[in-house]
Amino acid sequence: MSAMSERVELSSEVRQRIRSMHDSKIYYNDEKLKRYGGHIDIDDHGFICFNELEFAPETHEDGMVYGCGMIGRNLRRFMNAIPAYIHPDSALAGAWAGVFQRFANIGLRPGDEAPAELKAIYEKYDIHQNGVGAMNHLGPDMTIGLRLGWRGLLDKIRYYRKFNAPADTDFYDGEEELVLGMLEYVRRHADYAREMAAQAEDAFHRNNYQEIAKINENLLEAPPRTFREACQFLAHFQSVDRTYYAGGALGQIDELLRPYYEKESKAGTLSDEEAIWIVASLLYNDTHYCQVGGQIPDGSRGLTSRISYLILQATHEIHIPNNLAVRVYEGMDEELLRRAVEYILEDGSGVCFSLSKGCEEGFAKNGHPMELARMRAKVGCNWTALPGIEYPLQDVTRLNMAFALVHALDDLMAGEEEPSLEGLWEHFCRHLQILVDCNKDSYDWHYEVVSRNTPEIVLNLFCHGPIERGLNCAQGGVDIIGLNVDGIALATVADSFAAIEERVVREKRLTWQEMYDAVKSDFAGKENIRLMLNSISRFGAPDSPAEKWAIRTRDTYVQMVTSSPTPKHHLKVIPGMFSHGDVYYYGEKLPATPNGRHAGDPISHSTEPDPGFAKGIASFSPTLKANAVAKTQPGYGNSAPLHLDIDTDMLGREGGADTLMALIHAHEQMGGTLINLNCITKEQIRRAHADPASEPDLVVRVTGYSAFFASLSREYRQQIVDRYLTAEEQKV
Repeated sequence: MSAMSERVELSSEVRQRIRSMHDSKIYYNDEKLKRYGGHIDIDDHGFICFNELEFAPETHEDGMVYGCGMIGRNLRRFMNAIPAYIHPDSALAGAWAGVFQRFANIGLRPGDEAPAELKAIYEKYDIHQNGVGAMNHLGPDMTIGLRLGWRGLLDKIRYYRKFNAPADTDFYDGEEELVLGMLEYVRRHADYAREMAAQAEDAFHRNNYQEIAKINENLLEAPPRTFREACQFLAHFQSVDRTYYAGGALGQIDELLRPYYEKESKAGTLSDEEAIWIVASLLYNDTHYCQVGGQIPDGSRGLTSRISYLILQATHEIHIPNNLAVRVYEGMDEELLRRAVEYILEDGSGVCFSLSKGCEEGFAKNGHPMELARMRAKVGCNWTALPGIEYPLQDVTRLNMAFALVHALDDLMAGEEEPSLEGLWEHFCRHLQILVDCNKDSYDWHYEVVSRNTPEIVLNLFCHGPIERGLNCAQGGVDIIGLNVDGIALATVADSFAAIEERVVREKRLTWQEMYDAVKSDFAGKENIRLMLNSISRFGAPDSPAEKWAIRTRDTYVQMVTSSPTPKHHLKVIPGMFSHGDVYYYGEKLPATPNGRHAGDPISHSTEPDPGFAKGIASFSPTLKANAVAKTQPGYGNSAPLHLDIDTDMLGREGGADTLMALIHAHEQMGGTLINLNCITKEQIRRAHADPASEPDLVVRVTGYSAFFASLSREYRQQIVDRYLTAEEQKV
């Protein structure tokens, strides 16, 4: 073990401070669940339920909030309405009030609603996420804020307002109001910390509050100068970023903090133990997405440093949901990967693994140099983005390809031609093209309406171009636009085609009409037919006939997306295949499908095989699933994740950390893009599912994000449980 990777032995005092924040997170999580219906199926956002918060937004005559100026004024007022908050054992001040308490009537002005022709397609194909009005799914460059500070950002806005002298000042009006609000927010926390210091009864808390007051007073006039000030700036950013459309990205956090750490560590003014406590305080504040590791743009050296390890240890010590990723590539610092895996084995969950080969080589296929591709950082649930120069809108669209199949089957059976597999495929492709074209039309519409309604008022400050040009980043403020389109239900489609091929075409155990009638009736009184269709060798199993259908579907979908830009504004679109955790939601209105799936049952995850796919295999190997996901990546740099949920009892018999590291590297070299890993015993996950209150601090990776298992709805918990079960343990 090198000095760079050595674990820090924390004192009992620091350990207790971090434990205190952990316990508070559990308490506030319970409060959220009581308030919001008993479950929250998203990232464990770090907001506080402030009961005393009251806020009535300024609106237009129609009762809505839109336009940069009005949004800026409302954000300024809202940040002043949030009660000042400092956890007594945290190194940092501030908290946000929750997306649920934000002024909710923000959106489109009259006349900017969807065209009727698109609404009809949305309804027919059950499209709920079309990208229109999508917010915050881009990566900020936080070095801009750390270099300028809030005061410097204000000066920058005022300079470019004067330099550009626009006739309509609404853009700059809103941005200035926002930054003024942040300065007032920082001032209130400095004053509050002074008040708390005067009331503190012991030396540590008195000195801690005084130091918090000091660093916030410094941030009123200057950019961060110390490690703690940098983390405080990031914490305040998190609060306003989450408040406005639940943004959630920081970027390459080890590189953001490294200059401050190295300067103070060398001067002897910051110990590793104190750095861990400060980072744990930042993690307590919120679960913003960020990464450690990776390479410099030319690939000649890695970015791993001592602070990378300290950040990893901080996530382990506080043991709450976190959205940190470790970047994996050939030739990386193996000790960083090992440490991350060891923490997961100790804690049951931890970081995710962003895989360079698939992300970077795929992104380069869009015409970008590899040097630029290496700069993309993991800053979202499943996605990477270039900090401050790219507008990608990843994870905001869902095209349910299973609906294309359902309509295709109806068309085939209603037609005059003899039903055939290729005939079904032709109908499927026609409906899939309608889905893709609809999303491209939706993105053109988004491009026209979003900037005059809900501009990226927060992230514009941390991008290269918007303030300088006076343009929202979605309007030409940044240089690179590559809008993501996610196809979903790949295995549902592939297994359906394979079932028809096997049972109807090859074996002739069913006629086309018998199969169709059974599917249309949701297999009522025809369980034998359902089992016959469901029991084929499914996608992911060795030599499955469904694999060629999965690859054919993926290739066709990718070609449809990449073959043309959006028709009106010629915006580049990039294919992705990610379902988030919405597999139940997108299955609710979907009729029964020929893979034996009942109407209303969940669809498959992203490009993954369905749970229980390895039927008849004596012991399920995660390698099968990893191979299937690697083979069906969309291939243009946007992630299709692999969820590995491994029984630690099994892992202990098969090599432990070394086995996991080998699997992670193998998936990366095969072109995989992201691995989400849970290592929990099967018995523990079942027990927690039956009684969530019995495991209040069990943390799991859901679909790229991290959450308390007890926070999730039964449906979201069930999909995680299903991933642990073998085929024989699944319901057939």
